[in-house]
Amino acid sequence: MPANRSTQQTALAAQLRTAESLCMQRGKRLTPIRRKVLEILLQQRRSVKAYELLDLIRAVQPGAAPPTVYRALDFLVDEGLVHRLDAINAWTACMDAAGEPHDLLVVCTQCGAVAELSDPTLSRQLAHKVAHAGFKLSGHETELRAICADCRAH
Repeated sequence: MPANRSTQQTALAAQLRTAESLCMQRGKRLTPIRRKVLEILLQQRRSVKAYELLDLIRAVQPGAAPPTVYRALDFLVDEGLVHRLDAINAWTACMDAAGEPHDLLVVCTQCGAVAELSDPTLSRQLAHKVAHAGFKLSGHETELRAICADCRAH
């Protein structure tokens, strides 16, 4: 096995252990289907639409049904292990679930690449502007639509 593939497998195993540990600490259970959904998203390293994810799961679990996948995604989002990307109607794994919360997600609208960023000062300023307009933010993540460097190069 090439070193890069070995490194990726080691990182994937560590991310899955972290997810398992976070769930246990919260009194939640990372069931086999939830784990498989998370594993696939971690392996993809990009955003994935629900039916593409369903096809990827069915390759290893032929009987998987859409409601099962959606329930797993809802759980993973609630636990901060996966980000729901409204900008492109897709999901992506949180690559650093045990780290600082990501309050800014930059999403490439062409290829689905995602950058997880944290800027608490900017987020506070945004929340202040929203409050000044008479609203209260209902989520802690802000999505920014963009075109990544790879897509711009092509």
